[in-house]
This record gives sequence, C-alpha cells and structure tokens, in this order.
Amino acid sequence: MKDNPVTMALLFDFYGETLTDKQKDYFDLYYGRDLSLSEISENEGITRQGVRDVISRAENTLRDLESRLGLVARYGHLLLTAGKLSEAAREILEINERRYINATIKKRAEEILRLAETLNGAPENGV
Repeated sequence: MKDNPVTMALLFDFYGETLTDKQKDYFDLYYGRDLSLSEISENEGITRQGVRDVISRAENTLRDLESRLGLVARYGHLLLTAGKLSEAAREILEINERRYINATIKKRAEEILRLAETLNGAPENGV
C-alpha cells in the first residue's frame, strides 16, 4: 500500500540523496510519476516484488533518517512559527497605524514581517 505521497515527497526532498540511484529512480517513478509497481517492473525488466522491495527499502531509509534527525518535523515547525510571526507583525503594523503612528514600530514590524516571510520561502523584497 502506498504511503502518503506528500509525506514521502517531503522525506525524499530532505533525504533523497542518501538513497541509491536505483532507489531514487524507482521512488520517483512510483511516487513522482504515479506508476504502479507492475508498470515499473515491466519497464525495468524485473519482478513486481523486486520493485516493491527497492521502494520499501527506500521508504524505510527515509523514515529512519527522519526519526533520527527530525529535519522534516523541524521544517514544519519553522513554517508554522514563521506564519505566526507574520501574523503578529501584521497586527502590530495595523495597531500602530490606527493608534500610534510610530516610525520605529513600523520599521521594526516590517522587518520582522519580511524576515518571517523569507523563512516561509517568500522572496525578500520588502513589505
């Protein structure tokens, strides 16, 4: 049974370079291109079980690395925290604009917002 493709894609993005070339290829065919085990085995000239074994080893390697290193979990936490920082900075900007109109508060909140959005993957080009 196929694991969650989104989870597997994230694990592959973080740890895929640790896999063998064959594991990377089969993993990509199975998860990235959504080919069945039978289709891969037919194209590669090996048994369906052979394909399943290679993919299973790849999945286990990726899961094991995540359980040891936790990079995907940390990345998720980082994105969640950056989103909360962005939300708080926007709220500070709004309150400042309505009540205080303080240039220093505005500048610092914009800086926090820009940095938080950079953590979320947005380009760093001002607010």
